[in-house]
Amino acid sequence: MENLILILFGIFLLILIILDVSMIVSLFKTGDERRQLIVWKASAFTLLALAASLVFNIAESIIRVEAMLINPFVKLSTTAMIYLLALLYYKKKYSS
Repeated sequence: MENLILILFGIFLLILIILDVSMIVSLFKTGDERRQLIVWKASAFTLLALAASLVFNIAESIIRVEAMLINPFVKLSTTAMIYLLALLYYKKKYSS
């Protein structure tokens, strides 16, 4: 049972790493104006969500009077998931 859980966790981590890399690759890809618009809108939404998350983390640490504990891998993976969902949404919205 423990081996199965470790294997599933390893698969989950691999998926998160693939999401992170694909997010960075999609930001550097060039394309036509429609693709650039889709990437721009998805990036703007992701930045907004990330900034809001950081504001809430800061407010929580101030209220609790504790040091901020932010795991960069978790934050990057969450950012990649938000970016992927936003990219899929805008691709569907702006595709012809």
